[in-house]
Amino acid sequence: MRRWPTTIYLGGAVLALILLATIGAPWLMSAHPNTQVLSDRLLPSSTKHLLGTDHLGRDLLARLIYGGRFSLLLTITSVIVAAVVGTGLGALAGWLGGLWDEMLMRLVDLLIVFPGIIMALVIAALLEPGFGTLLLALTITGWTPYARLARALTLEVGTMPYLEAARALGVSQFRIINRHVIPNIIGPLLAMSFLRFGHVLLTIAGLSYLGLGAQPPTPDWGAMIAEALPYMQRVPLLLFVPSLAIFLTAFSVTIVGQGLMLLFDPKQRRL
Repeated sequence: MRRWPTTIYLGGAVLALILLATIGAPWLMSAHPNTQVLSDRLLPSSTKHLLGTDHLGRDLLARLIYGGRFSLLLTITSVIVAAVVGTGLGALAGWLGGLWDEMLMRLVDLLIVFPGIIMALVIAALLEPGFGTLLLALTITGWTPYARLARALTLEVGTMPYLEAARALGVSQFRIINRHVIPNIIGPLLAMSFLRFGHVLLTIAGLSYLGLGAQPPTPDWGAMIAEALPYMQRVPLLLFVPSLAIFLTAFSVTIVGQGLMLLFDPKQRRL
């Protein structure tokens, strides 16, 4: 039995705390993240406001915890959608081969030429900013790594004797892919999803920083950084707190992904 790498436990513990805090925000925080008290602008840490207040007198801790909801929900959703789309297309390409494989790989090569953040920025700028627009942009730019890995793994799994036996027995292509190929390649793809999580989170933070993410007054980590810039010298905590939240989340998920990569298939480190 394989021993789970320590990084999975460490990263998982930090990630669990962050997720529990954002999910339990209504029960953890008595202050509402959008409540403005202009007389309490830019207050330092106190018993009433543990992390102080922002330029509109809003509780910084409340906005931090609630702000993780938009960022994490969008990140998780986009990673899942991109993984499902990319895995399905890549597995089909590796299994069917021929023209379908050639067309898909050329499309992947074409999309990889353009930096994902630039393409996501263009899509988000052309459409109305919001959750749906960012989800579309992140899916279009995020499915290609899964497709390439799924194709490579499918080509490797496709040489196994039990798949040759299934084909000889007349089992349908869809059933072979769904029941035999996908379950045998899901481990490394799951690890890649964790490794991609941090990249997607940073992309969302960057787009929100530019005003293309959550729209005011909805709290969001990237938007909080943009709002804090004019006051960073006077109250550096306004900039430090959301930046630290993004870093800790991305770092914890990344080390979990690295541990899963080693757990499922050490050979994938060469891909």
